[in-house]
Amino acid sequence: MSPQLEVQLIAAVVAAGCAIPGVFLVLRRMAMMSDAISHTVLLGIVLGFFLTGSLDSPLLMLGAVLTGVLTVSLVELLQRTGLVKEDSAIGLVFPALFSIAVILISRFAGNVHLDTHIVLAGELAFAPFERFELFGIDWGARALVTGAAILLLNLVLVLVFYKELKLATFDAALAATLGFAPALLHYGLMTVVSLTAVGAFDAVGSVLVIALMIVPPATAYLLTDRLPRMLGFSMLIGIASAQTGYWLAQALDGSIAGAMATMTGVFFGLALLFAPQRGLIAAALRHGRQRWEFAQQMLTLHLLNHEGTPDATEENRAVTLAQHLRWQADFAAQVVRRAEAAGLVRHDSGLLTLTDSGRQHAQQAFVRG
Repeated sequence: MSPQLEVQLIAAVVAAGCAIPGVFLVLRRMAMMSDAISHTVLLGIVLGFFLTGSLDSPLLMLGAVLTGVLTVSLVELLQRTGLVKEDSAIGLVFPALFSIAVILISRFAGNVHLDTHIVLAGELAFAPFERFELFGIDWGARALVTGAAILLLNLVLVLVFYKELKLATFDAALAATLGFAPALLHYGLMTVVSLTAVGAFDAVGSVLVIALMIVPPATAYLLTDRLPRMLGFSMLIGIASAQTGYWLAQALDGSIAGAMATMTGVFFGLALLFAPQRGLIAAALRHGRQRWEFAQQMLTLHLLNHEGTPDATEENRAVTLAQHLRWQADFAAQVVRRAEAAGLVRHDSGLLTLTDSGRQHAQQAFVRG
């Protein structure tokens, strides 16, 4: 397998693995927590290195995961005091822990490739050259094996605890009533987030970890309301972002991680504009349609209110309609044309009258009002 293909596979596997816990973070409105965890795990990696003196020790991953859980615990501890809100607590905890890690690297690990630039941006181009060997067999790039293992773990955990995670995400109070221990599920999810961030950290850096964990799920959230589809869309969008980002990096001869993060933003922008229900264009069209529907409703109610009364010949005339309903003349003319086209009113010698359909439409609107 060529290094170029391995880079693409690593990015795709990491993107799919990050998307799964990212969906629950987005639904729980905890996107900032992924930012915090993806930075603070560096402290666990640094401390694990200082204890073992090796960058290959499993204690580095264990230390990083524990640091992620510590981050969540400290944030919630500050929040429970009632003195600061969640976003402020995150802003207090993660810069402190991350800055301690950066200071330790710059002061005591100057001759080791724990570089702060690589920590932020990662270097996918070199990932295929760090191999994973077991029993004398080369199983592939270490980042690919790690990413695949974490993806499989996330899939298994979601399949096994799907009902519990879904209930705790959408109704924590009901989950507690039914005995599902939402606090345990919460910390379990944060542990999985930490483990996922650590697994992706070495290859793609913290910036791309955040992008892959939050932006594809946020994009999927614009496309569907169903959780299974959201999980599937999120993984597909993450993989597509990784692949198109790799092509963009090749074309521009730029940072692979930066290009992939950029493409997550591009896909989100497209969904924000063109999503069928929540997209800006769909919302604008829906708002325009509702505006005309409401105006026709007002027109039919006005005509029904004055139908059969002595002042109907004055109130229900097309030329005086704008004055009575306080509309602009052009707008009133368009409303009348649309109502005629919909079969709600008839225009006869300047006088507007309701059709049977228009009268029924007005009566239904009156009942709903």
